[in-house]
Amino acid sequence: MKDKFQGLWPAMLTPVSENGEPAFDQLEKLVELLIGQNLDGLYILGSTGQGVLFTEEQRKKVTEVVSEVTAGRVPVIVQVGSLTTDESVRLAKHAKTCKVDGISSVGPIYFSGNTESALEHYKNIAIATDLPFFPYQLGDNSMGDTTAFVKKVMQIPNVAGMKLTTNQLLEISLIHNYAGDKLKLFSGSDELFCHASLCGTVGAIGTFYNLWGVECKLVQNAFTNGDYALAKEFMLAFQKTIQLVLPNIWPFLRKAMLLKYNIDIGRTKAPLGNTQSNWDEQTVIDIMETLEVITAQRSQEIKVS
Repeated sequence: MKDKFQGLWPAMLTPVSENGEPAFDQLEKLVELLIGQNLDGLYILGSTGQGVLFTEEQRKKVTEVVSEVTAGRVPVIVQVGSLTTDESVRLAKHAKTCKVDGISSVGPIYFSGNTESALEHYKNIAIATDLPFFPYQLGDNSMGDTTAFVKKVMQIPNVAGMKLTTNQLLEISLIHNYAGDKLKLFSGSDELFCHASLCGTVGAIGTFYNLWGVECKLVQNAFTNGDYALAKEFMLAFQKTIQLVLPNIWPFLRKAMLLKYNIDIGRTKAPLGNTQSNWDEQTVIDIMETLEVITAQRSQEIKVS
């Protein structure tokens, strides 16, 4: 049986209405789109999903809607981290009632530099349910010595893996070489989904898979099957694109999702992205085509075969 925790998972956007509420009609459309693209799972209410900027009740409703729409067709992990451990625990218990497949949490916001506080925060969330738990790994700067941190994480009940935010490949391989198959590692750096697999990750969770999930999954599969040339060409173009759009990422994603899928993700919730500027429509089209043309021929070959 295929392990559900692997492959390419969009860090799903949470569409927002003009009044700052979750836009549930657009959310349902996005969920159906991503399922229809045969992506491997959905990671909801993380940083990309603006989870900590919504109220507790809004986050619960988003989880309910995603769970209802997916109806077991694709695995779902809910990011339940919040400003307080108590709220995170409540969100974890609610996620359990929604029959999701796993929960995750970023470290405590105010005490991210304190390893022991982070571990206690994670432990309280993990023991609140029997769901597989995927804590964040936030790098040496916030969690101290990596090996010591991972050793303690592995002692927490129900821990199944980690979401890695580091872009340091050596750090990823260090974690894998220490934990082995005991932790399923997901790369959280979109630009490294091929590279990180060489360092022991089982999959990737990322923002840009909302927009280019089909293309990235095709490249991931091709790379796994030995097509180095396609992976190199795509990853270099992908990294260049990410560097280009990052300064104004939210307006780019909004316009791109509208143009490509007719899904309006809305504006970000301030202060997130409140200084970012809009993109010219033709520029967005040109950027999308630059990436998509690389995988177009391979996609056609797959359809023919």
